Amino acid sequence: MKPRFFVHLHFLSTSRSFLKLEWIVKVLIFVLLCIAISSPIIVDRFNPLNRHGKDIVLAIDGSGSMNSSGYDVDDEVSGGERLTRFEITKKIAHEFIHKRVSDNVGVVLYGDFAFIASPITYEKEIVTDMLSYLTNGMAGQNTAIGEAIAVSVRAFKYSKAKTKVIILLTDGEHNSGDISPKDAIKLAKDENIKIYTIGLGNKGEADEVLLTKIALESGGHFYRAASATELKKVYSEIDRLESSKIKSREYMLKDYYYGIFLLLAFGLVLFLLYREVRK
Repeated sequence: MKPRFFVHLHFLSTSRSFLKLEWIVKVLIFVLLCIAISSPIIVDRFNPLNRHGKDIVLAIDGSGSMNSSGYDVDDEVSGGERLTRFEITKKIAHEFIHKRVSDNVGVVLYGDFAFIASPITYEKEIVTDMLSYLTNGMAGQNTAIGEAIAVSVRAFKYSKAKTKVIILLTDGEHNSGDISPKDAIKLAKDENIKIYTIGLGNKGEADEVLLTKIALESGGHFYRAASATELKKVYSEIDRLESSKIKSREYMLKDYYYGIFLLLAFGLVLFLLYREVRK
């Protein structure tokens, strides 16, 4: 058998092994330095230290009268559909909630009784999702304005905001519940909660005297909205009056992470130096 010779034996040397530790470490150092140079960051568009500007509760009337239609004559609001007062109210409230970028918002639904449909939270998607699940008549057919205010006040139990606001909307008169509007107003005043009241429909449909009293005694304001267009303007006005400073500009927090990769690369360089000294 004729012998065969391989002249490039250095290719088989262990010193040239691609799995050699120093080679792997050098590659890691190179990769880490490349990542560090690219300057990886995480961007947060809203300063978490200012996410609690104001706490707002929307107290929405879900009584039988809110099921009436013909309230909306503006296709811009209804999208060409024939919607009830309750559906229009939810639609406009949805827009209002997403405008309150720096605030916490909650929702209370009331009829014969009141309940917290969504606790006060910064997560606007959760609030609007819960709002979309609400249906007219869930809380009964009557109008418990006193209960609505009292339960809204209860929603602020864990609130640490300096400014607390209730926006109470109704198209009727107080005719249900165990808590009187007078007692409910006192509860709100004791907690330094401002109440804005909105009366839906034509003059005389909602109890404007009571709604005005609630607003004035708590430091808020009463509005009447005879149409969906006017209701949208009312929410815009309240949004303007209760604007938070952070809304005027967008905050961006940038967390830079290049230092971590530089530190790891430096550690690996020290490791190589240590191995060289040991040889």
